[in-house]
Amino acid sequence: MISVIAISNSIGSLNAGSAAPTPYTVNFLVVAGGGGTSNDSPGGGGAGGLRTSHAGDSGGGGSSESSMTLDPGTAYTVTIGAGGGSNAFGVDSTFNGVTSVGGGRGSGIGTGFSAGAGGSGGGGAGGSYSNPGGAGTANQGFAGGTSGSNNGSATYPGGGGGGASAVGASATNGGPGGNGGSGLEVNIIGGSGNYYAGGGGGTSAIIQGTGGAGGGAAGGGSNNGTANTGGGAGGTNATGGSGVVILRMATSDYSGTTSGSPTVTESGSDTILKFTGSGSYTG
Repeated sequence: MISVIAISNSIGSLNAGSAAPTPYTVNFLVVAGGGGTSNDSPGGGGAGGLRTSHAGDSGGGGSSESSMTLDPGTAYTVTIGAGGGSNAFGVDSTFNGVTSVGGGRGSGIGTGFSAGAGGSGGGGAGGSYSNPGGAGTANQGFAGGTSGSNNGSATYPGGGGGGASAVGASATNGGPGGNGGSGLEVNIIGGSGNYYAGGGGGTSAIIQGTGGAGGGAAGGGSNNGTANTGGGAGGTNATGGSGVVILRMATSDYSGTTSGSPTVTESGSDTILKFTGSGSYTG
């Protein structure tokens, strides 16, 4: 005779083995590519937009966002935005429905391009009158600064590009270019002092604007934003820094399945994936 208890235990074991995998929580940082600059008394490039669920503020003065839930076995695409080249906007970065907007281009007085709106806005071009900076995107970054007038000195000072945590500084009439707006400190990888999405400095014939913390480049010359920070370009015909996507999850949840060769590190009981090029993560 077959035991009723044995049959019951066998059925329970089968049901347990067929249970659906449990979704789990991931924190993220998504930064877009920074904006480029022009060739004629340019304002600084705006930083790429910054969105994060890591504790603290997000870009543009917004609160940090909610963490996301991933389903085991599902592949999630990671897109890293390139920095904008001469007169060009930065490119968006994306992950699982989160899109950070590319940085606005810095304008130039002889190009016919106004300062671009973006994740953070580009700075206005230097000239004989004030040119406004481009607007930032809510909860991603701030506006670029206004250019200064020559004030009889032929300095052509451009405004600073906006950053994730501050507006680009306006240029001084007859004086220096505006400083790039500061980026935001986001320590999702651990430690401290990890800044992203700084604005590029405005260019002047005398004193250049400084780049914002977080990869923003200084004005003058042809200074590119720092790669994988979303920093805005500074100087003439320069390129913004490319973006980055960082994911942090419990090591017990990490699947180990990726494409695009992200850097994988551990911090305490968590695993951190840093994508500097496009790829994917399978939950």
